[in-house]
Amino acid sequence: MTDDDRTDPAQDLIRFGWEEWVALPDLGLPALRAKVDTGARTSALHAYDIETFGSAKAPQVRFTVHPVPGREDLVIPCSAKVLDRRMVTSSNGESESRYVIGCTLQVGGESWPIELTLTNRSGMASRMLLGREALKDHITIVATDRFLQKELSYDVYASSAVRQRAPNRALRIAVLSREANYSTRRLVEEGESRGHTVEVIDTTRCYMAINAMAPEVHYDGARLPRYDAVIPRIGASVTSYGTAVIRQFETIGTFCVNGSEGITASRDKLYAHQLMARHRIGMPNTAFASSPKDTDSLMRLVGTAPMIVKLLESTQGKGVVLAETKKAAQSVIDAFRGLRANFLVQDFVKEAAGEDIRCLVVGGRVVASMKRTGAEGDFRSNLHRGGSAKVVRISREERDTAVRAARAFRLNLAGVDLLRSESGPKVLEVNSSPGLEGIEGASKKNVAGMLYDHIEERVRPAPVRKRKLLG
Repeated sequence: MTDDDRTDPAQDLIRFGWEEWVALPDLGLPALRAKVDTGARTSALHAYDIETFGSAKAPQVRFTVHPVPGREDLVIPCSAKVLDRRMVTSSNGESESRYVIGCTLQVGGESWPIELTLTNRSGMASRMLLGREALKDHITIVATDRFLQKELSYDVYASSAVRQRAPNRALRIAVLSREANYSTRRLVEEGESRGHTVEVIDTTRCYMAINAMAPEVHYDGARLPRYDAVIPRIGASVTSYGTAVIRQFETIGTFCVNGSEGITASRDKLYAHQLMARHRIGMPNTAFASSPKDTDSLMRLVGTAPMIVKLLESTQGKGVVLAETKKAAQSVIDAFRGLRANFLVQDFVKEAAGEDIRCLVVGGRVVASMKRTGAEGDFRSNLHRGGSAKVVRISREERDTAVRAARAFRLNLAGVDLLRSESGPKVLEVNSSPGLEGIEGASKKNVAGMLYDHIEERVRPAPVRKRKLLG
C-alpha cells in the first residue's frame, strides 16, 4: 500500500480503517492496535492494577498495560493525572465507573490530545478502543478496511529503545525512616518537586503477612499499597527488624534502593571487613579474636601502637577508641571483653591526621565527595561529633575504590569512608544509610536529585526477551 492510498490529499481527509496502529507516547506505549468504534463516546485502554495515589486536590492513577495480546510477561507501568471519574456503559449493557485520563494519540504522522478511560478489556480482542470524541473532524472511517495508516510492530517492545522513550512517570515511593531529619525531608521535598508521591513510613510500625501466594506489608491496620520504589533509612538500632521489612518488599517485587543483604553486611563490621577482603579492597590491617589469651597475638597482627579498638556495633564514632600505647590497647581490650562486647582491632593510619574522605556513591558512580576533619583533639572525623567538612577532589584510584566497595555490598546508595594512606586509599566503612546534609552542604550538589535520577531509570519498563510477537 502506498502513501497515496492511505490519505486523500484532494479532500484533506485522514482515512481510518476499523482497526489502526496507534501510539501513546505519554504512557510509554509506542505500538498498540486500536479498534475504531464511532458508537462509543470515550476511548478506552486495557489496564490492570488500577490504583489512585497522590493528594485529593491533584489525584493521580497508576496502572499497568499488557500491550501485546498473549504476552502477559510484557508489562508496561504507567501513571497519569486523573481528569474525571465517569460511568461508562459497555456494548453488553453493563455500567462501570472508570477513571478518565488525558494523553497524546499518535497515528501516522499526526498527533493530538485525547481522553481515555481505564478498564480491564481482557475479554476483548483489542487492547484499545478509539471512540468518536478522539476522532478529528477531518477523519473519515472506512469500515470495510483496516490499517490504512502507517503500520507499526510489537517488536519495538523487545528493543532497548523502549527504555529510552519511556516517560518519567509519576511514582509512588516509600521512605522507611523513623526520624524527620534533614535526609528524610530532602527525599520528600525532591520527590514531590518531580511530581512523585513520597510517603514516610515508620519501619517499626510495619508488620508483615508472610505467605507464598500474597505476601504483604501492613501499617497502622491497613495493607500498604504498591510502591514503585522503597528508599530505606534504617537506623542501626532497628537493623534486624528493618531488614526484615525490606526483605518483605523484595519478596513482593518492589525496587529497593538498598537491599536487605547489603544493609545487613554493612552493619556487621566484622562481616563487612571480610567482604571487602574477599573483593581485595584496601583497608587498615584488622584483627578479631574471642579468647582473652589471644590479646598479644591479636595486637601483633595489626602492628604496633597506636591502634584503634572498635566495637562491632559502633556508629557515628561511638565505641571507637584510640589506644596510643601497647599498654593502653591491652587495657581497652580487657575492658571490652569484660563487657562481653565484640570488637575489632585496627591499625591507626597516622598520615590521615584525623581526616577522612566521604564518597557518596549512587547507582555505581561517585556523585559527590567531601573531606571530614575531626574536632580539636579528636581523631574521629564524624560530623555528628563536631567535625567539619569541605569539598575535595578525589583521585581516580579513590573513586574506583569507592565504587568497588559499594558494588561489593550491592548498594545503590552508599557513603564510602576512605583514609588517604602512603599505600593508597583505605576503606574505613561503607554506610548504607548515608546522611545527605553534610555532603550536600559541602559539595553544593543536589544529591537527592541524583538519587531520584537513578530510581526513575531503574523503574522504567525493561525490554522483554524477543520471541515471536503477534502482529
